[in-house]
Amino acid sequence: MMIRWIWTRESQREIQKVKAQYDRDVSTIKSDMEARYRETLTERRRAAATLELELEKERQRVKGYKQALVSQSQQLMEERKQLQQERESLEEEKQKLVKSGAAGALLHQALEKEQNWYNRATATLKELEGLLVERQNAYCSLIQPRDQRLEMEKNMLLKVVKDPIGPDLDLETDLKDIFKRDKHCAELLNMDRRKNGSLMWVYLKYWQLQITVQKHKRAEEAILGGKIHSDTK
Repeated sequence: MMIRWIWTRESQREIQKVKAQYDRDVSTIKSDMEARYRETLTERRRAAATLELELEKERQRVKGYKQALVSQSQQLMEERKQLQQERESLEEEKQKLVKSGAAGALLHQALEKEQNWYNRATATLKELEGLLVERQNAYCSLIQPRDQRLEMEKNMLLKVVKDPIGPDLDLETDLKDIFKRDKHCAELLNMDRRKNGSLMWVYLKYWQLQITVQKHKRAEEAILGGKIHSDTK
C-alpha cells in the first residue's frame, strides 16, 4: 500500500511538472505570436501610411494637371472668342467696303489672291487633324509601342516646321502643348478614334479661326502695301 501511495505521489509530481512546462511553453508561444502580430501590424500600418501619402501626392498631381488643363482650355476659349469677334468685325468691314464700290472691288480682288493661301492652310490643318487622331489613338492604345507614338510626334513637329503656315500659326509650340497635356482617352471599348483627345480639338478649331483671320489680314496688308491696284480709272 505504501509503495502504491509513493508511486501515485511521484506520478502527480511528474504530471504537475509536465503541466507546468506545457503552460510555460504555451505562454512563450503566445507571447512570441503576440509580438509577431504587433510587429506585422506595425509594418502594415507603416506601409498603409506610406501608400496613403503616395496616393495623396498622386491626387494632388492629378488635381494640378486638371487645373492647368482647365486654365489652358479657358485661355484657348477666350482667344477663340476674341478671334471670332475679330472675324465678325472683319466681315462687317468687308461688307462696308463691298458697298463702297471701288474699295469693295479692291478688297474682293485681294481676298481672291489670298484664297490659294487659305486653301493650302486649310488642307494642312485637315492633314494635321488626321495625324493628331492617329497620334492620340496610339497614346490611348494598350498594345501600340510608345516609341511608335514618339516617332509620330517627331514627324508632325518636323512637318509643321517645314510647312509655310507653321510659323504663321506657331503650330510647333501648340503641338508640343498637345503632346504634353492631352491625355484624354474614350472608354476602353470605344471604336471611334475621333472620340479620343480633348485639347487637340480645341486647338484645331483655334487654328481654323486663325487662318480665317490671317486671310483677311494678308489681304488688308496687300491693299495697304500697294500690291493690289484698282482697275477703275
